[in-house]
Amino acid sequence: MAWSSRWCFLFLAAWCAAAPAAERRCLTECSPRIGIVSAFGAEADILIAQTQRRRVHTINGKRFTTGVLRGNPVVIVLSGVSMVNSTLVTQQMLDHFRIERLVMSGIAGGVDPANRVGDVTVPDRWAMPMEVFWNTDSSLPSPCGTPRDLSCLGLSLATGPDGQPLPPYVIDGPHGPVETGLYMRQNHVLNSSNAPAGAYYFDYPVDAEMLRVASGLTPRLERCGPKATRPDGSVDDKLCVRETPRLKVGGRGVSATVFLANASYRAYLHRVLQAQTFEMETAALAHVAHSNSVPYIAFRSLSDLAGGEGFDADVGALFSSGLAETNEAAVTLAFLDAWRQRRAAR
Repeated sequence: MAWSSRWCFLFLAAWCAAAPAAERRCLTECSPRIGIVSAFGAEADILIAQTQRRRVHTINGKRFTTGVLRGNPVVIVLSGVSMVNSTLVTQQMLDHFRIERLVMSGIAGGVDPANRVGDVTVPDRWAMPMEVFWNTDSSLPSPCGTPRDLSCLGLSLATGPDGQPLPPYVIDGPHGPVETGLYMRQNHVLNSSNAPAGAYYFDYPVDAEMLRVASGLTPRLERCGPKATRPDGSVDDKLCVRETPRLKVGGRGVSATVFLANASYRAYLHRVLQAQTFEMETAALAHVAHSNSVPYIAFRSLSDLAGGEGFDADVGALFSSGLAETNEAAVTLAFLDAWRQRRAAR
């Protein structure tokens, strides 16, 4: 190795060892930003259209748009459907940009029957209920010799407030209960604060400060999407949901690698976890955020009741009128406005 190359290598090694983590991981652009990961392309288009000083960075085919949105430096990317895509794009964003906070937004299925089509939910924590130990029946797993002990496998069952394992999913069959043996388990997370042992988590709480800001939002949520207005200014009520959507803050959101169209499992999640919403991306982002010690929050517009039977005109109106992306973007933008004001008041 030439002396000039050797000294260059040593300098870079020393700089990497001394630089803060937030500075080391910005491979593409190092301005402090809020990372916005959208799971719904139509909503991402609205946000990008309002972003000033836009610049597109294409990384492994993904388009990351930097700029200023409602006074906040941001980078926006579309995740693509699924936990795998969400994990991949979130870690790419954290590696290539200096992300101080993360916002995830998109569409989700409802779990709580009290919620309505078009409501925008802001859960205070997210979990992955289909990370499971699949037992033969509803007896407590005992692969390590003691009931509920999974430590020899490097696993841990999810537990409730009483410290006991959460009950497995049981199907109401035509001839009585059908045991599935599906026990929810925790995820193992390794990061700089808990290495080398790591820790097990079931819930990933959102950032308390970001949740307080979200709790104070009063965005205008529409009942009719922009496409409901005819050229003469009249409104096509078939392209409107029956009741004005609401912003609902709190409760648990859940994510998994499945599109949930099973009413029985949805009822189980609501009964056991008091879950509000189900989708396929946010908990994966939450896991990555926790692994990288980056605060996060998520906004999800409800498209339907997961596993609901029969045709629901509200679902058709939500998507065909553009209402889903309009209301979702309204909440994200209201949050960014409030976040900018909070920063200015400091």
